[in-house]
Amino acid sequence: MKLNHFEAIRSQVNGRYTLGHNDPYLISFDLELGEERRQGIYLAEMEDEGGRKYLRLSTPIAPLTGIDPRRCLRFNWEQRTGFLAVSDLDGSPYLHLCENRPYDLLTDDELKRLIDELGTLGDTLEQALSDGSDAF
Repeated sequence: MKLNHFEAIRSQVNGRYTLGHNDPYLISFDLELGEERRQGIYLAEMEDEGGRKYLRLSTPIAPLTGIDPRRCLRFNWEQRTGFLAVSDLDGSPYLHLCENRPYDLLTDDELKRLIDELGTLGDTLEQALSDGSDAF
């Protein structure tokens, strides 16, 4: 099933997860990873200069304080999918793992795969950066 707009994505996600944020172009939920671990996932709509719409998937992994930005850039260089970015969370800068996908290429199966992949990798990075804790 193709997901051509944010409301179709909201409908699919709301059927699988309990939504936290549920704003017009932003939704969030916790992805259960087993063994009492979970990872917060955020989905938001973006638009490029030409009007093409994208879905941004992101998950916070650590406060930016004390993290060497060169390590982040090296990580970005090595990734085939996903990238690290900085965004504020509760007024403080946090490192996020992100992925952007155009709606015209997004299917329900691809969305589920991206959520699972981003959540799992985000949790692994969070554990590595926070001595195993599960803050996000």
